[in-house]
Amino acid sequence: MKRKYKVNTGRKVIEREYNHIPVRYIIAVLIAILEIAAIIGIVVALCYYIPYFYTLCAITTAGCILKICVSDDNPDYKIPWLICVIFIPIAGFMLYFMFYSRKLDKRYIKRLKEVQSYNYEKDDERELEAMRREDPIASSQAKMLTEISYSHVFSGTEQKYFPLGEDMWASMLRDLEGAERFILMEYFIIEEGEFWNSILDILRRKVKEGVDVRVMYDDIGCMSTLPGNYNKILEKEGIKSVIFSKLRGSADSEFNNRSHRKILVIDGRIGYTGGVNIADEYVNKVERFGHWKDTAIRIEGEAVYELTRLFLSSFGINSKQLPVIPERAYPELEGYSANGYMIPFGDGPRPIYKRNVAKCALQNMIASATDYVYMTTPYLIIDNDLCADIERAALRGVDVRIVVPHIPDKKIVFAITRSYYHRLMDAGVKIYEYEPGFIHAKSYVADGKYAIIGTVNLDYRSLVHHFENGIWMYKTDSIADIKADIDATIEKSILATPELLTEGFLSKLLTTKILRAIVKIFAPML
Repeated sequence: MKRKYKVNTGRKVIEREYNHIPVRYIIAVLIAILEIAAIIGIVVALCYYIPYFYTLCAITTAGCILKICVSDDNPDYKIPWLICVIFIPIAGFMLYFMFYSRKLDKRYIKRLKEVQSYNYEKDDERELEAMRREDPIASSQAKMLTEISYSHVFSGTEQKYFPLGEDMWASMLRDLEGAERFILMEYFIIEEGEFWNSILDILRRKVKEGVDVRVMYDDIGCMSTLPGNYNKILEKEGIKSVIFSKLRGSADSEFNNRSHRKILVIDGRIGYTGGVNIADEYVNKVERFGHWKDTAIRIEGEAVYELTRLFLSSFGINSKQLPVIPERAYPELEGYSANGYMIPFGDGPRPIYKRNVAKCALQNMIASATDYVYMTTPYLIIDNDLCADIERAALRGVDVRIVVPHIPDKKIVFAITRSYYHRLMDAGVKIYEYEPGFIHAKSYVADGKYAIIGTVNLDYRSLVHHFENGIWMYKTDSIADIKADIDATIEKSILATPELLTEGFLSKLLTTKILRAIVKIFAPML
């Protein structure tokens, strides 16, 4: 939530803004810290005052080490936890019990069966058979993605690609004005400002017209951008609002399982997704890290059904009572014709998703590429599996290019991103830094026939912890637009070289390299 203040510069008084964190969030964080400290403190005290309790803790530590070693988790995730448990006496295994699990909170699991009523029915055999006749590899990728994401294959859905957030903004406002039955919005960040206010004005009018309007935002994502009770403010306007995973100050995974999704659904026939949050920097109304480069896509047709289902499931899980589904949530849609196939998909923690959906989709796309793979991402913090897949593609002659920011939003994360350059560049991967500013786009395209666009970054938090969403596409009309946009972005970017990585005095310091190595080890836990 923004607060304004005035500064006297000597020549004139200027007005500046800062982000104010509501008291509710501060209390929740303090409660979590106190809970962690109390649990560890009690165990330490028991070790000191009760005979043989320390021996029991040592046995427990050994059990934790064994459990981590034999688990099916990614080795990149195991290593930092092994270090934590082995080298931090007592507190290490206590932290393991509290934070190692990445499963969904129990209060959400109870609601899972109830939200199944929000599903829709569709038989994918016709689309899969058509793809199988045309390209068996593409068909197998589609089949796997539908299996692990519980989604469906759609054909004939029209789409429009937006190379900038401001392009999407204008289209979004036009579509919102035309809403007749319902509007569903789920965003990681909503911030009071020109972008959100232009949308909110329409939502208020639509509520008065009888349109069912629902808004959901992530609690941590909006920690410093909205008042702590903003959902109640929206409710007074007639807008049904839910906070995703409201912070309660628990020493568990509530800080990890966030909704990073960006979904807008209008009347069940028009949908938007991509990297754009509802805040002014995403449409370049304010400048934070140079020019903000982001992308989005508009779809119209039956594929919107899956975006509707993803929203309703999240909305239902986070509501106090199971909400009533909007009227005609999945309307019969006819008259749409477009080339190719698409699979809108969701991703998130267990037990909703048994596998890392987005990572599997990316790995399949990279593994099947024969000509090129282009990727844009704000963060490049990947596990060894994905890194090896990218290397192998380059080594077999595929033109692999990755575009990341040149002006970072988080310096430590940027340092970790650059730590991957040498390994990838040695394999022949070309890495570019977007010179005008910060690239927040999450776009992936291969061979002119595959593409993924959505909310998925190439980092652990996005690929493992968060609720995410995206659209996998095969031979759709918008793939050429995505490729052309990345080509244009590369023209404005700096090709990473060994010399670039040695620029600046700090980059040469041994302490900086050691710090980067340490942070890289613990990156899966961040």
